[in-house]
Amino acid sequence: MSELNGKVVVITGASSGIGETTARQLASLGAHVVIGARRVERLESLASDIQGDGGSVVIQQLDVTELEQMQAIIGAAQSRFGRVDAIINNAGVMPLSSLEALKIEEWNRMIDVNIRGVLHGIAAGLPVMKKQGFGHFINIASIGAYEVTPTAAVYCATKYAVRALTDGLRQETAGLGIRVTLVSPGVTESELAESITDNQAREFMKEYRHNALPATAIARAIVYALEQPVHIDVSELVIKPAM
Repeated sequence: MSELNGKVVVITGASSGIGETTARQLASLGAHVVIGARRVERLESLASDIQGDGGSVVIQQLDVTELEQMQAIIGAAQSRFGRVDAIINNAGVMPLSSLEALKIEEWNRMIDVNIRGVLHGIAAGLPVMKKQGFGHFINIASIGAYEVTPTAAVYCATKYAVRALTDGLRQETAGLGIRVTLVSPGVTESELAESITDNQAREFMKEYRHNALPATAIARAIVYALEQPVHIDVSELVIKPAM
């Protein structure tokens, strides 16, 4: 029996890509998945698939930029299952462009979703986990948290921030029974690139994604971190395509 059987896992940005694939993987291992995203119709389709395979799933419309909605999905998990074992702060956007393009609305959107969304996940989940005396935060960053590429300065800045927040959270929760993991995927098959409106960045990304990881590779890394015994904290995972 999997170590994840019966665990309650909240996943943001679960309507596609890494979030969707991770939800499927965790549910297949017996976890109760509580999935949130803005596109409810996608969540409903995913939930139908999971339930059809005998899995346990709860769906909740979620915009991570709204703290009250993040608190609501954590509350839904508590109400249904009595606890929250893990929160996967996965929601993110990536409308790349050069700084000189001055796509300020897109910059702000990345800041709101990629940084504020993770902070809201922490704000909603940390009091619950402290009261329980256990829990696991998994924050999804990127290899962009370690290096900057042209057209990706703002995106990378948000992922550097996620890396810093994760490290700080790990230090501040030491001794509380709360584990904290940063997962940093390399280029991965997803819908993220579809939000790119800048022509230069779009063409660059087409070339860059020729050697993309499947989302299942990231889901397996997340499962690995979650399955470890409670006395083991997998602090950081960087997943890249083999050359």
